[in-house]
Amino acid sequence: MFGIGPVPLNEELRCPYSIPPSEIAPTGTIRSVAPAAGEPAASPPANRRLLPSLLVASLTLFATYGGLIAILLPSQILLIDEAGKVGNLAVVTTVSFVFTLFAQPIVGALSDRTRSRFGRRAPWMVLGAIVGGIFLFGLGSLTEIVWIAVFWTIIQVALNFFQAPLTAITADRFPRSKRGGASAMIGLGTQLGMTVGIMLAGAFAAQVGIGYSAFGAAVIVVSLLFALVNRDWSSKEAAVEPFRWGAFFRGFWISPRRHPDFAWAFTARFLLILGYFVVSAFQLYMLTDYIGLELAEAQGAVVTLTLVAFVPTLIAIALSGWWSDRVGRRKVFIYAASVVMIAGLAMPLIQPNMTGMILMAIVNGVGFGLYMSVDAALMTEVLPNEGVSAGKDLGILNVATNVPQALSPAIGGVIITSLGGYPMLFVFAIVFVILAAIATAPIKGVR
Repeated sequence: MFGIGPVPLNEELRCPYSIPPSEIAPTGTIRSVAPAAGEPAASPPANRRLLPSLLVASLTLFATYGGLIAILLPSQILLIDEAGKVGNLAVVTTVSFVFTLFAQPIVGALSDRTRSRFGRRAPWMVLGAIVGGIFLFGLGSLTEIVWIAVFWTIIQVALNFFQAPLTAITADRFPRSKRGGASAMIGLGTQLGMTVGIMLAGAFAAQVGIGYSAFGAAVIVVSLLFALVNRDWSSKEAAVEPFRWGAFFRGFWISPRRHPDFAWAFTARFLLILGYFVVSAFQLYMLTDYIGLELAEAQGAVVTLTLVAFVPTLIAIALSGWWSDRVGRRKVFIYAASVVMIAGLAMPLIQPNMTGMILMAIVNGVGFGLYMSVDAALMTEVLPNEGVSAGKDLGILNVATNVPQALSPAIGGVIITSLGGYPMLFVFAIVFVILAAIATAPIKGVR
C-alpha cells in the first residue's frame, strides 16, 4: 500500500534506495538543486513516498501483465476453442502488438505537451488505468475471438498509457545521482509483479472473469492513489509550442548523427533484450527437446527454474541500482551484467541437463537483474531534451524492449529448425549480448 500517513526517516528505514537525510527538507521533499544541464526541472522533486509508490505501481502493472498474458487470456481462449487455441491466441496477441507498438512514444509525447492543474503525467496514467480496468471488467464475459481481440487491444493500449508516464517520472523528479535507486525500485516491482501476478492468476484460473475484474480494480485503485499521494505541479501556466501535426510526427525521429548517445543506447537495449528473450521464449521446449524431459516434468521444471532465479535477480536489481548511484557510473555495470549473462547462457552448452538449466537460470537471472535497473537509469541520461520531451523519448526507447520480445519467437524458431537447433540458439544469444556491450561503449555522455 501507499503510505499516506507519516513515513519514517530514511535512516530508520535502512533501505539501500534511501535518500540521505541531508537532502531531505523539513517538508519531506528532496532538497531542490539548481537544475544543471540534463537535470529535471518541470516537476516537483521526489518526496519520501515516491520510491515505494513507484514500487507498488510497477508491481501492480506488471502483475496485471503477467497474470493476464501467462494464465487468464490463454485459459479463456482455450475454453472457447481448444482445438484452435494456438492460432487464436496468436491472432489476438499479434493484433494487440501492432496497435500497441508505438503507444508508449505517442502517449509520452502527449503527456510532454499536457497542461493541466494535475500536471503532465497523472492525467494520462489515471485515464489509461480507468479505461483498461473497465474493459477488463467486461473481457471475461466474451465468447467470440473477434471481440476478445478488440477488448484485449484496447486494454493493452490503455495499460501502455499508464506505463509510459510512469516511466517518465524517474527523469522528471529525480536528479541523475538518484536515478539508479529509482530505476531499481521499478525493476523490483517488475520482477515481483510478474511472479505475484502469475500466482494470483493461477488462483483465478477456474474463474477467469473474476480474475480479470480483480486485476482491473487493482490498476484503477493504485493509479488513483499514486496520483493523489505524489501530486505533480500544475502545468496549466507552462509554455508550450503551438501544436502542429507535422512537427508532432517528425518528433518521433531522433537523428543518430545529432544524438549518437541516444541511438547507441537504443541499439544496445535492442540487442540485449533480443539475446535474452530468444532463449526464454523457448524454455519449455528446451526442457523437452534439448534436455529430454517428459512434458509433465518439463512443466514442473519451468516453475522450478522461475523460483531459483527469483531471489538472485531481485538481489542483483537492488544492489546494482544503489551501487551505481554511489559510484556515479552506469556503463561498467552494463559490462558486468553482460559478462555474467554470457556465463549463464553457456551453462546448458557445457552441461546439457537439468543442472545446466538451473545454473543458467540463476546466473542469467543475476546478470539480467544487474542490467535492468542500471539500464533504466542510463536511458534517462541520454535523452535529447529530458525536460521537454522525456515522455516521448523514453517511449521510443521502450520500443527497443517491445520489438525484440515480439520478434524472439519467430527468430528463435528459425534458428532451432534451420540453423543448428538449441545449441545454436544459446550461441546466438551470447553473440547478441556481446554486441549489446560493444554498442554501449560509444555512449559518451554517461560514465
